[in-house]
Amino acid sequence: MTSPIELVIFDCDGVLVDTERLALRINVELGAELGWPMDEREIVDRFLGRSNAAVTEQIAARLGAETAATWDQRYVERLNEAVDRELTEVPGVSEVLDGLDLPFCIASSGTHEKMRRTLGVTGLAPRFTDRIFSTTEVARGKPAPDLFLHAAATMGFAPEVCAVVEDSQYGVAAARAAGMRSFGFAGGLTPAAWLAGPRTVVFEEMRALPALIAAS
Repeated sequence: MTSPIELVIFDCDGVLVDTERLALRINVELGAELGWPMDEREIVDRFLGRSNAAVTEQIAARLGAETAATWDQRYVERLNEAVDRELTEVPGVSEVLDGLDLPFCIASSGTHEKMRRTLGVTGLAPRFTDRIFSTTEVARGKPAPDLFLHAAATMGFAPEVCAVVEDSQYGVAAARAAGMRSFGFAGGLTPAAWLAGPRTVVFEEMRALPALIAAS
C-alpha cells in the first residue's frame, strides 16, 4: 500500500518562478555569440534542470574553459537583468501554496543567491523562509537523488512519504532515484513525454496540483 504524501518538495525554476523561458532565450543568444549555436529544443534537453556547474562543464567540453567562463559570466549578468525586469511566478503558484495543507520546501539546482533574487522579485520568499535547499549543498546534482534526499532528511521525512514537483527530465529522474513520487509539470518548456515514467503524474495546469496530491 502506498503511504500518504506528507511532504511536498518543489523545484524552483520553471515550477515556482518562470525563469526557464528567460534562461532559454539568453542561452540561445550566447550559443550564437560564442560558437555553439543550438535551437531551443536542444538547450532544453541539455541544460534544463541541471546545475550551473553541470552546464558549465558541458560548455567547457565543447568550447574550452575560457569560453565557458565567459558564457557563465554573461549568462548571470543577463539573467539577473531579465529577472529584475520581467520575472513572474508560474501562474497559479501562490494559490497552490496558500491552499496546500502539507509541509513543503524547495530543492533546486539553482544557488541560494539566485533563489533569493527570483523568490524575492516574485514575492514568494516569505512562504519558504528557511526551507530552501540548493544543489550546492550536496555532492551530486540532479539526476542524482542527493538533493531530494538531503531536503527530506533535513525536513524530517522519509523518502517514501515525499512528493517532488518538477519540470525537467533530470528532476523527475532524481525523484525516482530517491524513491519519491513526482509530479511532472508540463506547462512550461519540457515536453510531457520527457517527464512521463514510473511513479510520476504529468500535469499541465499548476492549479490542478493540490487535487492531484490529495488523490495520490
